[in-house]
Amino acid sequence: MTNVRSLVSRLTLDEKIAQIQGIEPMDFLDPSTSSDDSDGFDSFPGFQYHVERLPLVRPHGVGHLSLGQQLNRDLDGLRRTLARLQEVASEVNPFGIGVLVHAEGVSGFVHQQGYQFTTPWGQAASWDPEVSGTVGRIAGAQARSVGVHLFFSPVLDLARDIRWGRVHETYGEDPELITRMAIAFVRGVQGNDGSSGILATGKHFLGYATSMGGLNQAATQLGRRELVDVHAVPFRRLIAETGLSVVMNSYNDIDGIPAAANRWLLTDLLRDDLGFTGLVVSDYGAVTMLHSTYRIAATPGQAAAMALTAGLDVELPGDAMTSGLRQLIEEGAVPEQILDRAVTNVLEIKARLGLIPEIRATNPRPASTAAERPTTEQPARDVATASITLLANDGILPLVPHSANVAIVGPAADELRIHFGAYSTASEAEMARAVYLITTGQISGVSASPEVFPDLFQIRLPGIEPIFEKDARALHPGAKTVVEAVTAVDPTVRYHELGSLEQDAPALDREATIAAVADADIVIAVVGERTGWAGNNTAGEGRTTADPVLKGNQNELITTLHNAGKRVVSVVVSGRPLVLQSVHEASSAVLLAPLLGPVAGAVIADVLFGVAEPGGRTPSTFPRHGGQIPLYHGHPLGSGYDHPTQPRHGNIDLVDSTPLYPFGHGLGYTTFDASLDHVTISRETLLVSGSVRNVGERTGTTVVQLYVRDEGASVVRPVRQLVDFSRVTVAGGAEETFAFSVPLARMAYTWPDGRRGLEAGEITVLLGLSSADIRAEAKVDVPTLVL
Repeated sequence: MTNVRSLVSRLTLDEKIAQIQGIEPMDFLDPSTSSDDSDGFDSFPGFQYHVERLPLVRPHGVGHLSLGQQLNRDLDGLRRTLARLQEVASEVNPFGIGVLVHAEGVSGFVHQQGYQFTTPWGQAASWDPEVSGTVGRIAGAQARSVGVHLFFSPVLDLARDIRWGRVHETYGEDPELITRMAIAFVRGVQGNDGSSGILATGKHFLGYATSMGGLNQAATQLGRRELVDVHAVPFRRLIAETGLSVVMNSYNDIDGIPAAANRWLLTDLLRDDLGFTGLVVSDYGAVTMLHSTYRIAATPGQAAAMALTAGLDVELPGDAMTSGLRQLIEEGAVPEQILDRAVTNVLEIKARLGLIPEIRATNPRPASTAAERPTTEQPARDVATASITLLANDGILPLVPHSANVAIVGPAADELRIHFGAYSTASEAEMARAVYLITTGQISGVSASPEVFPDLFQIRLPGIEPIFEKDARALHPGAKTVVEAVTAVDPTVRYHELGSLEQDAPALDREATIAAVADADIVIAVVGERTGWAGNNTAGEGRTTADPVLKGNQNELITTLHNAGKRVVSVVVSGRPLVLQSVHEASSAVLLAPLLGPVAGAVIADVLFGVAEPGGRTPSTFPRHGGQIPLYHGHPLGSGYDHPTQPRHGNIDLVDSTPLYPFGHGLGYTTFDASLDHVTISRETLLVSGSVRNVGERTGTTVVQLYVRDEGASVVRPVRQLVDFSRVTVAGGAEETFAFSVPLARMAYTWPDGRRGLEAGEITVLLGLSSADIRAEAKVDVPTLVL
């Protein structure tokens, strides 16, 4: 019977190299034709892809299709196109081997007709793994139904520098919260037994979000202990607890060695220490960067050889570097065994998914005759309601319809597009739209030059916002803006178009602003920032901001309203923490809407009027000032803003060096208390039980958070470490019990002699309703644990 290793031995050198290479939709473009097909929303001529061109562009076959969702803008059309691609590939690839089709799914299947959810940072605000599990299950099923095999999700980076533009793609700052949300997402995608027919990918390995200056793809300056004991934790846990089969490398360099060429990272740590046995794929262009950006490889072939030797298996999105491998192998400069290892890892995944006819699949793909199209928005609304977070409230919320004169203002009040992030339906459509407009000369001052397209994420596109807004409304015709949703609840609310989020906005006309809302008692100010790829976004991939504040004159708008005596309810639309000190001081309430997607308007209105309770808790720390960045709750003892026994050095020019909104913070429309009952150690497990009581009259939800502090370690440990949490709903005046069972291995770290484990000694157990709201604590002795 054929197995993968015997199959590899039967492949020619060219056929082997083809299996570790990707192909992009643009490779199927016939330059002699263009498309006039309609995408259903104000169509523009697009690209006509011909998958029959595969034998012409890849005569030895190909292993992977990058950006597979882009081959067709209609879901059913995409399913047919991908099926045809597999037919063509089976005739070109040896032994009928199929192509692994890749796509993204952090907020739902990334396709213009994909089902759209709240962005991952918003999902993490729910502190409820069932939320990310729902996203993974629905997104995975939809992608699988059209022919996708690999999701390049979830993002496992710890986002602790809020200047970095990709915070919204992450599950926040804390390894335990990230791990729990990601485990549920992966199980949702793959099924609990891994039999769904689609696999998730953990990325980016490693330390990508902790870059110099928050710049995308910049160097990471972390020691190995922090990399292993903190940043690698989500990968370690997902490999052990979900059987994670695919990992994507990062772009950054660590101590002078880029991740794509870092053998310590990709082999010693990932495989030997973390126990990974699957496939390692490159992030797009990461291998090319060894040659063109980092300049540590003199030729493309040398770049490919460095990556393979380090432990990378696949170059994506194309074949720019691995196309130079053949000569190096034939000359003996690169052992063919290194290539064989990579090809074996590729084919093991293909065999598992049924892409090798000669090998029986361990996880055959369920048959699909049509693209899945969920018909209800309820799952998206449930996720968004669990994610929206009340940061401050002096009692003004919830509002009562018709009880006061209410105005609504702000540049985000009547915009739909602002509620989407990158890797969304909106951003996917915008990339195609932007490329078309640029190539046809319709963007003033931007030409289709070689400098534009490689750096499109950072190119400003003057006047593009109305076009993108029109597209977002066409993609989601039933979605409501905040203005539309609020006035549907209370038609007496009056909208005034005030404020701007544009970076070059003029100063606010204060007299006109005050006059416009003169009759209002309460003003809802909807503010925020745009997040995405193409356009003029201030957040998104490649979009680092030196000063992460509300742009334009939005701060001035809120301050002006407050100074005019208005009670201001600020709704902040953002996929990351912003510096909101002035907003906080000028607002009666602050409500965070963390890129909730097409249901944003309706969910925001529900929460403002008390139809629903704000369910979120912050997954990241909000600083008071940009100079505090990076600011996060689990900082080392002796550093940061907190210390258990004595004051430490803070910011001398700040009255308060603590966070504005701490990690795990969030308010509801009732209040809670929590207490500890028992704390014991049994069989290498920390057992904690207690109760949480709703001291108000309204049913509400809180998140019970369990932290520990190691009091006797031989290396510096965090001031607090989140080890477990539970989202609890309690009726008014009622009490519920909780119980945590925490493996002591969760508290392990690297000892001075290089071993990992937990040293015997005392730990402090902290029970809180946020990282700064500790309601009870206890001390307990733990035994030595060597892993």
